[in-house]
Amino acid sequence: MLQILMGAISLGLLWSIVTIGVYITYRILTIADLTVEGSIVTGAAIAAFAITKGINSYAAVGLAFIGGLAAGLVTGLLHTKLKIPSLLSGILTMIALYSVNLRIMGKANISLLRMKTSYSVFENMGLNHNSSVIILGLIFVGSIIGVLYWFFGTEIGCAIRATGDNPQMVRAQGINTNTTIILGLMISNGLVAVGGALIAQSQSFADVQMGIGSIVIGLASVIIGEVLFGKKNFFTRLLSLVLGAITYRIIIALVLKLGMPANDLKLFTAITVAVALALPVFGTYLAPLKKSMKRGE
Repeated sequence: MLQILMGAISLGLLWSIVTIGVYITYRILTIADLTVEGSIVTGAAIAAFAITKGINSYAAVGLAFIGGLAAGLVTGLLHTKLKIPSLLSGILTMIALYSVNLRIMGKANISLLRMKTSYSVFENMGLNHNSSVIILGLIFVGSIIGVLYWFFGTEIGCAIRATGDNPQMVRAQGINTNTTIILGLMISNGLVAVGGALIAQSQSFADVQMGIGSIVIGLASVIIGEVLFGKKNFFTRLLSLVLGAITYRIIIALVLKLGMPANDLKLFTAITVAVALALPVFGTYLAPLKKSMKRGE
């Protein structure tokens, strides 16, 4: 049981990077960006290809980040310059990335078995794989939270946050909202690609199909984090995303332990997200009942 929890925590830490990327578009920019399902594979493909060519694994993660930035840039340009709706822009980029990812890898999947990955440093110290992933995951997640907390406190960072809240007010202040939207999409998909690169190294392979359902997993982690761990300020929201991703992975691990078929996981995730998103509506339905109970009716 302890081994299962360790595995869930290690995987949750890596997926929390993807969750933070999803949060930037979904909550900050209020855009449902489906580019995520392609950019996570782009990050994995670039990192895997680079590692097999002898490039340092950490440099490979940096290249993956650049690939994610490029994917977000394409979506942003489609949306802002060509006036294509954000949802459709993300879908178009996601479809295009399927072919791009195949081009990068040269085949449907790349194995990283017996390759030096980012976790090899810790494994060479005698740590097992899960412990190595947790340590490196904490380093990456802590660094990302620190940088994002600083960045979104700067003038341009505040402009990105304000764009999602009130774009008319932002434009009235003389800020180009197209620029802030593009920048937000680039940062989001850059982080998603980093998550994809680390996940690929953890599971020792990159596959062109590994991004299917990633947007739903990211949303589930966001919702669980916000519901269970609150959203008082920006820093606590970032922490809640990490805890939400870990909690989601623990729930999945426990559900599998109880005997749910692995083929039903996507259905379970979709239902979880739907219920979590509908909680406010359930609250309005229960409000009259609560009032009547207070009156003693």
